[in-house]
Amino acid sequence: MFAEDLEDWVDWDQAAYVLGLRLGAITAEVPFSKSKRLFWEDGPVSRGLHAALLALVEAGLLETRDEEAQFRWVSTKPLNVFD
Repeated sequence: MFAEDLEDWVDWDQAAYVLGLRLGAITAEVPFSKSKRLFWEDGPVSRGLHAALLALVEAGLLETRDEEAQFRWVSTKPLNVFD
C-alpha cells in the first residue's frame, strides 16, 4: 500500500517513484536507481507526479518537510469522504 511505502520520510523523487508504481505508470521491473533520471528531468511525468504528491499534502494525507524535499504518510485511518 502507498501508505505503508511512505510510512517514514522519503525523498520527493522516491515518493514520486512509489506513486508512479502504485498508479501503474511505472513498472516494478525498472528499479528506482534506473528510473531516477525521469524525476530529475523537467517533463510531464515528473511534474505530474510531484503535483499529485502536493495535492495529497493539501488533502491532509501526506506531510512534507524541507521545502517539499521529503514526504510521508500522515493519515492513520481512511478518510470518510461522506461526512
